[in-house]
Order: sequence, then structure tokens, then C-alpha cells
Amino acid sequence: MFDLQSIIWLTCIAIFIYYWRGALLVKDRAYHAAQKRCEEMQVQLLDENVYLRRLWFKRNELGKLSLWRAFYFEFTVSGADRYFGRVIMLGSRITQVELDPHRVH
Repeated sequence: MFDLQSIIWLTCIAIFIYYWRGALLVKDRAYHAAQKRCEEMQVQLLDENVYLRRLWFKRNELGKLSLWRAFYFEFTVSGADRYFGRVIMLGSRITQVELDPHRVH
């Protein structure tokens, strides 16, 4: 019915879909964390978007290997200047949300 090559291709496709679905959920969590921090700091999140800039493997507190992701976003205080912010995630857990130094108006 299936030869070995078909099974390998189906397995690769299944792994890709599993990773892609998980990556979308993690990106959604990062976006909501960025949006919340911008509201707390009374700045405006620009482009309604976060983007993955760095991806690596790191160990969590339990010593388990997880994906470390750094999502970046842009924000503004007055609309004239753009600044960067970052959401750092280890696995699906948010470890840090940072905003670059910016002017307060």
C-alpha cells in the first residue's frame, strides 16, 4: 500500500504541520503579551504585528531542551519615532517583554 518513501514524506509533512500550528499559537501569545505591555506603558503598538527574529534551543528550569524564540515588534509614543520591543519565549512560556528606551511625552 505505502512504500517507505511515502511514509517518510507523510511523516515529514505531519511534523511540519505540527510545528507550524504550534508556532502560530506561540506567536499569538507573543502578540498579546506585546499588546498588553504597550497598554501598560501607554505606548502604541505599530503594525499590529510581532515577528520572529531569533530561534534557538535552550534548556528550561527543569533542564528540558526547548525552543527559545525572540519576537520583535515596533511601538511609538507620539507617532513620530519608532522604537523596538521584544518578547522572549522559552517553549510556550513568556520569559520577558522588553521595550527599548524611549522618550516619554
